[in-house]
Amino acid sequence: MSEVKGIYTLANDIVYDQLIALLNSVETNCSKDIPVCIIPYDDNVGRVTHEIGNRENVFLFSDKNSIKHWEDFAQKAWQLYSKDTKNIFGRHSIANHRKFCCFDGPFKKFVFMDADTILMQPLDFIFEKLNGYDFVVYDYQHKDPSHVYNTKSSKLINIFIKERIDHEIFCTGFFASKRNLLGEENIKLVLYKLKNSHKEVLYPKAPEQSLFNYLIMINNISVYNLGINLQQDKRTGNSVTSTHFEDKNNILYDKDNKLTYLHYIGIPASIIGKVCKGENTSFPYRDIFLHYRYLYEPEKQPRFKGTPKPYNQAPSLVKRIYRKLKLK
Repeated sequence: MSEVKGIYTLANDIVYDQLIALLNSVETNCSKDIPVCIIPYDDNVGRVTHEIGNRENVFLFSDKNSIKHWEDFAQKAWQLYSKDTKNIFGRHSIANHRKFCCFDGPFKKFVFMDADTILMQPLDFIFEKLNGYDFVVYDYQHKDPSHVYNTKSSKLINIFIKERIDHEIFCTGFFASKRNLLGEENIKLVLYKLKNSHKEVLYPKAPEQSLFNYLIMINNISVYNLGINLQQDKRTGNSVTSTHFEDKNNILYDKDNKLTYLHYIGIPASIIGKVCKGENTSFPYRDIFLHYRYLYEPEKQPRFKGTPKPYNQAPSLVKRIYRKLKLK
C-alpha cells in the first residue's frame, strides 16, 4: 500500500477517546478520503484495532522492523548520553520515538499529529509547503529552547548558531515531511556526533523531542515553521493553554483566523477517560473535545450533573512553559 499523502498518529487504547476525536475531526474538517495510519504505541491496541475495522481509510502501521529499527536507534543515542537509560525512559517511554516510523511508511508526503489533537481545517496548505521544504511545522517551541536542548551547555551555540536555534526548533506534536527523508547515513551522523562531545546538548526530560530536533538540525534538513513565516495577522495559536479562541460551530478561531489544529497538551489521558465516563471535571475546550469524540454517537455523550470540578495541572509545567513562550 503506497499513498501520495496521508496522516500519521501514535496511539494505543490508553488514548482511545482522544484518537476517536482526532479521527472524527479529520473526517469532518479535512476529508473522509485521506488515509490515516496509526503507529501502535505498544501492543495495547485491542480497542483501537476494533474501531478502525469500521473505518475504511484508517489502518495500523505494521512494519515491526521499522519500529525495532527506530527504538534501537533511540536506545543507542541515549546510551551515549547516559548508560542508565532507565531514568530517561522512566517517565517518557522509548515508544515515543516510534514517531520516526513515519519516514518508513506508505505516504510520500505526510502530516503527523499527536493523538490528543483536533484538526480544524484541511491540510492542503501544509502539503503544498512540502514542495519547497523537507520539514514543515506550525508551533512556537522555538521561543523556549530550554525544553528541547540543554541551553546551559556552552557547546550548543557552537553546534547550532543562534539563528538556527531561534528559527528551526519545533514541537514534535505536529509536523509534516516526506518518506525516506531520514536514512542510515543520517542516523550514523547523529550517533557519531553524540559520541564525540555533542551529547551534552540533549535534554533528557523530553528525550524524543530533543533527539528529534537534533536529528533534523544536525543533518541540515530545511525546516519551515508557519508560526514564524506566516504574516503576523494570519498566525494562530494551537494549544489549550490559550484561552481566547472563539468557537464558531465547533471550529475554533484565533481572532478571525481558523486554527489548523488544537493540541490538548498537558491534559492526561486519565482525566479525559474519567470525563468520558461521566465525571464532571472541566478542562479547556472540553465541549469541543466532546463534540468530536461523540460526533457519530451523540447518545453516548456523558450528561454531567452539578458544577464541574476544575482540572488543575499541578505542578503546571505546561502552563509555565506556555506563559514563558507567551503564546496566543
